Amino acid sequence: MPSSAAQSAPPARPLTRSDYKTLSLSALGGALEFYDFIIFVFFATVVGKLFFPADMPEWLRLMQTFGIFAAGYLARPLGGIVMAHFGDLLGRKKMFTLSIFMMAVPTLIMGLLPTYEQIGLWAPVLLLLMRVIQGAAIGGEVPGAWVFVSEHVPARHIGYACGTLTSGLTAGILLGSLVATAINSIYTPEEVAAYAWRVPFLLGGVFGLFSVYLRRLLHETPVFAELQLRKALAEELPLRAVLRDHRGAILISMLLTWLLSAGIIVVILMTPTVLQTVYKFSAITALEANSLAIVFLSLGCVLFGSLADRFGAGRVFVFGSLLLLASSWVFYHVLQDNPHLLFPLYALTGLCVGLVGAVPYVMVRAFPAAVRFSGLSFSYNLAYAIFGGLTPMVVTWMLKSSPMAPAYYVAIICGIGLLSGLYLWKKGR
Repeated sequence: MPSSAAQSAPPARPLTRSDYKTLSLSALGGALEFYDFIIFVFFATVVGKLFFPADMPEWLRLMQTFGIFAAGYLARPLGGIVMAHFGDLLGRKKMFTLSIFMMAVPTLIMGLLPTYEQIGLWAPVLLLLMRVIQGAAIGGEVPGAWVFVSEHVPARHIGYACGTLTSGLTAGILLGSLVATAINSIYTPEEVAAYAWRVPFLLGGVFGLFSVYLRRLLHETPVFAELQLRKALAEELPLRAVLRDHRGAILISMLLTWLLSAGIIVVILMTPTVLQTVYKFSAITALEANSLAIVFLSLGCVLFGSLADRFGAGRVFVFGSLLLLASSWVFYHVLQDNPHLLFPLYALTGLCVGLVGAVPYVMVRAFPAAVRFSGLSFSYNLAYAIFGGLTPMVVTWMLKSSPMAPAYYVAIICGIGLLSGLYLWKKGR
């Protein structure tokens, strides 16, 4: 699993104004694109009632609606692999810009779609199609963004760059939560069902098109430009080279993606529902605490990414996994008898989930530059499709037996993080 960042990056230098501009525009675009991808889940109930037959049983309607949401995840590997292929052959910037365009247009269209009452079966079919295109876009966006920023900055700042970009992605979740809260506060439930549900999708489309413009201001990465100059681009299908020569890099990348996906899904996306159903908090309190946790998650991504630059990924994952294990266990265990500790404990746990900000540091260094985009995208998207899809079902099934199910699952992924950290530490990484 050769580390090529040091070989292909420019000589050591401090971060420049141009680097900060690249990081800022990339993180902002990532936040707006992730908002587009995630906003669907906040309005799933309303969308389900509008895009499926009125006489359909409620449980079936919800299942169909979340099935359409899940389709976005299933489309990620294919979209990511195709876009990464061209990213390794034609350039990072072109795919980086294309991915956000492919996200913005379907989001805008979703806000304009006629409902089941207006066009019948075509309504859910068109909704599904838009969701699949969104999934393909996000499959190329996240790995492409990590590769793009890591190849712009000096090798000793890759962790900070990837952590900052990941922080932007998590900020997109917060933006979605805040917009959903605002829409439901300003409009009555009848108004939301009638027309107001369209507002966040239309906003997302406009945000996305604005981000397309911003990304045109960015430059191709120096690493890719050098590969072009030296005619050192992949001579065969990049994915074929990845599967043949970099299986170890694929394995460690997939394991760390499990840690990343499960940390975000369990602690950030599922816990507000758990707080309401298991711990009996009101919806408003649960969402306010969740928003605070996401703020600390964003800070944690930058913190852990920077620590990886300074101390190496191995040490960061060993100690970070232990911190996440301790904080999450205390959070879910103590909350039942000490509900007043919700906000500080959730904030601390959110900060520790920021360990995921160090994941891309490992992945971008695991693959050589010529096949980096393909290697990272294949590993990340395949693992996310598997674990991102299974995690909610496994935790929900475990909740039938114990209210501590989220803590148990997080403990398992912390074990994965600890073992991965020890492996990286032993390898001097």
